[in-house]
Amino acid sequence: MSDTPGAGQRPGQRPRRNDKGRERNRSGERRFSQAAPSQRTRKADPARLVAFEVLRAVAAEDAYANLVLPVSIRRHRLDRRDAGFATELAYGALRGQGTYDAVLARCVDRPLVQLDPAVLDALRIGAHQLLGMRVPAHAALDQTVGLVRAVIGAGPASLVNAVLRKVAARDLASWIAELTAGQTDGVRIASLTHSHPEWIVRAMRQSLVAHGRTVEEIDELLEADNAAPVVNLVALPGLGSLDEALAEGAEPGRLAEGSAYFAGGDVGRLAGVREGTLRVQDAGSQLVARALAAVDLLPVGPETRAGGGSGPAPAPGSERWLDLCAGPGGKSALLAALGRPVPATLVANEPVPHRAQLVRQALRPVDGGTWTVRVGDGREVGQEEPESYDRVLVDAPCTGLGALRRRPEARWRRKPADLVELAPLQRGLLESALEAVRPGGVVAYVTCSPHHAETLAVVEDALRRRPEMELLDSGAALDAVSIGGPLNAARPAASGTGSTAQLWPHLHGTDAMFLALIRKPL
Repeated sequence: MSDTPGAGQRPGQRPRRNDKGRERNRSGERRFSQAAPSQRTRKADPARLVAFEVLRAVAAEDAYANLVLPVSIRRHRLDRRDAGFATELAYGALRGQGTYDAVLARCVDRPLVQLDPAVLDALRIGAHQLLGMRVPAHAALDQTVGLVRAVIGAGPASLVNAVLRKVAARDLASWIAELTAGQTDGVRIASLTHSHPEWIVRAMRQSLVAHGRTVEEIDELLEADNAAPVVNLVALPGLGSLDEALAEGAEPGRLAEGSAYFAGGDVGRLAGVREGTLRVQDAGSQLVARALAAVDLLPVGPETRAGGGSGPAPAPGSERWLDLCAGPGGKSALLAALGRPVPATLVANEPVPHRAQLVRQALRPVDGGTWTVRVGDGREVGQEEPESYDRVLVDAPCTGLGALRRRPEARWRRKPADLVELAPLQRGLLESALEAVRPGGVVAYVTCSPHHAETLAVVEDALRRRPEMELLDSGAALDAVSIGGPLNAARPAASGTGSTAQLWPHLHGTDAMFLALIRKPL
C-alpha cells in the first residue's frame, strides 16, 4: 500500500479511513460542507423548519401561507426574533420563487421538475437566504443542509449542499445579469428580475396605462409587490383604540383616520386585536369603506325611500347598508362601526356558511342590534330585495393581483383563465347591487385588483346597460377621507362626468384597490 500522501493530506499524515478500512477524502478537499462531520448541523433550526413547513403546505396542500405560518410559529414556540426570521424566509422564498428557480436551474444537473418537491422547497429556502437576506453564506449553507438532513435525508442533503454552493458563487445582481443577458423582451426581463409570471407583468403594464399611469412605472410596481408589507391596523370608530399599539411602537397611519402601522411582531398579543375592536386591515380597504360611508346621498321622503321594493323602509333619519360580499368580515366590521352615528343598520351577505360565521365573529364587537348576517348568493339579493338599501358595497371576488405582496403564493397560482371565470360573477354581483340600492343611493364597486377586465370593463359594461346610472367622482371621494392629502388616484370617465379611482402599492403604500361609486337616480 502506498504511503504517498493523498490530495489535501499533509506529509507524514496517515491516510484517514472509515470503519470499513476505506480511505476518506481520497479526492481531496470535501466539497459538501466546510465543517468536519462532527461539527455539521444534524438537526433542523426551528425558524427554518417553520419556513419549510409553510412552503410544503403551500405546494402540497394548496394552503395559504398567511394561514399556515402563524400556526406553525406557535407550534414550534418561536420567540419574536425567530418568528420574524421565519416569516421573511417563508414569504421571501415564495415571492422570489420565479427568480430563484431560474438560478437553481443553472445549478442543478437535471430539470427542476425531476427533483423531489421537498428538496426543491429546501433549495428555494437556501437560495433566499443566500441571495435575498443578510445571512452569512456559511450559516445559510450549514443550516439549510442540516434542515434537509433532519427532515428529508442524508442523500438529498449532499445534493442541496452542492447546489447551494454554486448559488453562493454569485450575488443576486450578478445572477440576474446572467439570466437576462441577451434578452430583448422587456416582459421577460422584468419577469426574471422581479419574480413575477410573464402574464402578470404584461397585465400590470396594461393596467397602469388603463388607469392613467405610464408603463415606465412597471419596475417600481413590481418592486413594491416584492417588499414585505407593514401590518396596517384600524381601530373601529367609537369602539377601539390605538393607544396600546402606539405604546408598543406602532406609528400613526398616514392615509386613513384611526389607523396605524405596526412592526412589533405578533399583533395577536394586543388586547384590542383579541377583542376585535382593533383589526388588521390594509389602508386601501379602510379608505374605500370610508369613502362609501361618507359619500352624500340624495335626500328623499319616507315613501320614496321604501322604493316600492320588498325591503323594509328604514326609520326616519336612519339608513340601511348592505355588504354584498362580506366574508371574512373586515370591511363589514368597519362599515358597521362607521354606521353607528348615522344611525345605520348593516346587512352582511356571505354565500358560504363557514365564512358567514367568520363575518359574525368580525361583527361581534359592534352592537348586535345594528347588524345581521345573511347567508345566500349575492346575485339574488337585488331580485329578492329591490331598492331596499341606501349604500351597497360590492367587494367582488377577484384574482387578488393587487395584494400579491400580502399573498406571496398567489402570483404562482393565478392563471389568465381565472379572469374569464370570474367575469360573470363580478358583473352579476354589480347588477344585483344596482337593483338592491334605492333611488338616490350609492353602490361602491371594489376589487383588490387593478386588472382592466376586473375593474373598468365591469363598470363600463354596467353603465352601458344602465345609462341612467351616474358614476360619481370616486377619486374625490377617496381624497375626502384621506388624511394624507390628495391621492391622485382618479381616472376620469371616458365619457360624461365622474371618475373611478385606483390605488397602487408603489404610489400609496396600499394594496392596489379599485373603487367606482355609482348612484341610482331618483
